[in-house]
Amino acid sequence: MTGSHVLRAEDLSVSRETFDRIETFVSLVQRWNPKINLVSRNSLKEIWTRHILDSVQVFRCIEPPEHWVDLGSGGGFPGIVCALMAVEASPKTRFTLVESDQRKSAFLRTAVRELGANCQVISKRIEAVEPLNADVLTARALAELSRLLSFSDLHLRETGVALFPKGATWKKEIADARQEWKFDVEPITSLTEPQAVILKIKGVSRG
Repeated sequence: MTGSHVLRAEDLSVSRETFDRIETFVSLVQRWNPKINLVSRNSLKEIWTRHILDSVQVFRCIEPPEHWVDLGSGGGFPGIVCALMAVEASPKTRFTLVESDQRKSAFLRTAVRELGANCQVISKRIEAVEPLNADVLTARALAELSRLLSFSDLHLRETGVALFPKGATWKKEIADARQEWKFDVEPITSLTEPQAVILKIKGVSRG
């Protein structure tokens, strides 16, 4: 972790304690990555900007709820990072991370244990999990929007909000999804990539 890729506590506008937790998490990802490929090797060099900052901005899109569900959590982005932000900001928020890959689930459980996050890890396919009644639902780099909305239909409570980071093709994904789904959407411009957004979605129902 050298050079300009490393951010500081003030860059993320977090406390020293929260920053220390995030820094420990970064070390864990770096240690596990050669074995189970949590993130691509190229993006590992830019983990602070590509993954950490990207996850922190998702956390800041909404007031921390009672129950936050992250689908396809993989290497813990944004789920673990949001849970680490919540340790101080909203200690009562429960996080549920769903990840079907057993090795990635083992990594997530290790991170939760070592960092003291308020998280439960479920090692199943998203469709096989009983409805989770999430107040907030997140998923990053998991699937196209139509598929994410079918997951939302299953796991998001009626009054809940979904937050989905999306790249430059987000407008097309919305148009495609509207053929099958009704939903309200607010695009929030990404801090890390000007072409990208975080889609803040409410009121999901079949069209």
